[in-house]
Amino acid sequence: MNITKVAYGCASLEILTERIAARAENEVAVVTTRNRPTRHAEVVGGSLFWIIKHHLVARQTILGFAEVENEKRWRILLDARLVLVHSQPRRAHQGWRYLAAEDAPRDFDMGNAGLAEMPSALRGELSALALI
Repeated sequence: MNITKVAYGCASLEILTERIAARAENEVAVVTTRNRPTRHAEVVGGSLFWIIKHHLVARQTILGFAEVENEKRWRILLDARLVLVHSQPRRAHQGWRYLAAEDAPRDFDMGNAGLAEMPSALRGELSALALI
């Protein structure tokens, strides 16, 4: 089981990458949310898929959840490594939504045909057209 979340304020994958790097400490990145998922035990080990411009574009492995002291908020503990996925259309939403494993996009093979050097916007467009 996975969850999706809009990368609010991120107009590109580069901005999301920078934001995650700034929040990472000891290979763990933290995202704060108001409510812990009801099925939180099922999503640990799954992934948080990021939505940018109405497309799933990347994922991070969910390591666990931690309650923020003296607040009604939860931290989602994520692997700091961002994994690019084949772009998949997705409507924007508030908070997070569940995503079944069979509906999740495949990881992007960055070693294939020089795709690592390709600008992320171009990769997204080609992926949306199912050319890569």
